[in-house]
Amino acid sequence: MSESAAGQSVTVFAIGAILAAIPLTKATIGWPRRHLLLVAIAGLAIANTVTALSENLALTLAARCLGGIVGGLLWALLAGYAVRMVPSHQRGKAMAIAMGGAIVALSVGVPAAAFLAKLVEWRYAFGIMTVLTLALIVWVVAAVPNFPGQPKGSRLPLTRTFRIPGVAPVLFVTLTFVLAHSILYTYIAPFLKPLGMAGQVDAVLLTFGLVSLVSVWVAGALVHRHLRLLMILACVLFATCALLLGIFSGVPSLVYASAALWGLAFGGTSTLLQTAVAEAAGDAGDVAQALLTTGWNVGIAGGGIIGGIVLSGLGASWLSWVTLALLVPALATVLAAHEYGFTKGELGSR
Repeated sequence: MSESAAGQSVTVFAIGAILAAIPLTKATIGWPRRHLLLVAIAGLAIANTVTALSENLALTLAARCLGGIVGGLLWALLAGYAVRMVPSHQRGKAMAIAMGGAIVALSVGVPAAAFLAKLVEWRYAFGIMTVLTLALIVWVVAAVPNFPGQPKGSRLPLTRTFRIPGVAPVLFVTLTFVLAHSILYTYIAPFLKPLGMAGQVDAVLLTFGLVSLVSVWVAGALVHRHLRLLMILACVLFATCALLLGIFSGVPSLVYASAALWGLAFGGTSTLLQTAVAEAAGDAGDVAQALLTTGWNVGIAGGGIIGGIVLSGLGASWLSWVTLALLVPALATVLAAHEYGFTKGELGSR
């Protein structure tokens, strides 16, 4: 299949999360948290096993959709789960540690899978994920504490959660920022190919990933006091990366420098956004996290679709300019949301 068509396997995963995150979170909000966590992880094991063994495109896409369904549930679950394990003054750090796993997966997993595909076959990457997921289930049963779900009467309706001051701006920034990221990330291989860097995709991704780990650490250390400043910097750094790629994409050293800026911008973003929406939503945090998960995955799905259209219609060089265009309203929204959403001051003091 074409590169644009292959990118839709990412889109299907995101669509599964979009369709499931909110309704499944609401339907299971009363479940004990560890039981729900184990069900979601088991779903990922099934999805990756089917992907590894499938010889049929439709079955593969169905498996990726299942992965997205349980993945969306996990994203909505994990942030709230993490903050219940710690005192209030450590909420931001707890989110940074918990959600840093997603960044490590992007930082290490994607380059490792790209390298593994060169040596053997991409199916082995999914097979390895199944083995790791089964080990994770054993660890969760042995070590992760359980917490009760929310009583039925305490659950805030979805529409009222969306109207809480500060929630909507955070969701909009999530959508635009992740959409910009996904357009470039999903199609980084065809973007690099005309630059003569087709054999350096894994190296560029590794650069992005290693710097992302630094960003995760910075976000965890500073989110409690400087959430607004960090989110502004993330938008500015990513916009600078897109601009450099648009103007100097023919210079390999600047491509690597841009990947480093991109990683520094993106690594801590999930921590920043999830902390911001949790702080804004208060007791409606689980539902707000489900909304954020949906927005995040709409961005991923939209990146696969829009990036594919740009790649097929305008060419790979336009991917960076479309990315830049999306970051402008994201930055403007962060700057405007100074009273609710991306506010100054310590978390928990508002």
